[in-house]
Amino acid sequence: MKYLFDTDHISFIQRRSSQEYANIAAKIAKHSPGDFAFSIVSLHEQVLGANAFINRTQTSADTIRGYAILLEILQGFSVAPVLAFDAASATIFDTLRAKRVRIATMDLRIASIALSQNLVLLTRNSRDFSQVPDLVTEDWTV
Repeated sequence: MKYLFDTDHISFIQRRSSQEYANIAAKIAKHSPGDFAFSIVSLHEQVLGANAFINRTQTSADTIRGYAILLEILQGFSVAPVLAFDAASATIFDTLRAKRVRIATMDLRIASIALSQNLVLLTRNSRDFSQVPDLVTEDWTV
C-alpha cells in the first residue's frame, strides 16, 4: 500500500461525474489496485452522512434513495482494504493532540492512520492536513 484516500477523494470517486473524478481516475490507472486503502474513519463519516439522509426522509422514494446510498458506500468500501484506527493510530493521534495540532477530530484520525501506516494521504484539504507534522499529502483532483 502507498496511498490512503481521504473522504473528499472518495466522494469524487463515488460520483464519477466531474473533472476532479476524471483526474483521480487517470492517476489511479497508473497504479496497482494494491496501492490503495480506505480508512475506517472515512467509512464512519460516509455512513453518518447516509444515516442523516435516511433520518430526514419524508417519502418512500427518498428512503429508497437513502438506503441505495448506504449500499453504494458498503460496496465501494469493499474494493480496497479498510484500515483500522488501531493502537498505533491512537498513539499518534494522542501525540498530535498533545502538540496542539488543531484540525477536525475525524481528519486527525485519518492523518494518524496514514502516519501509522506510512501512507500518502490523497486529499484536497491541504490547508488543514498541512498542519500535521510529517504527513505527506497529494491532491489528485487537479
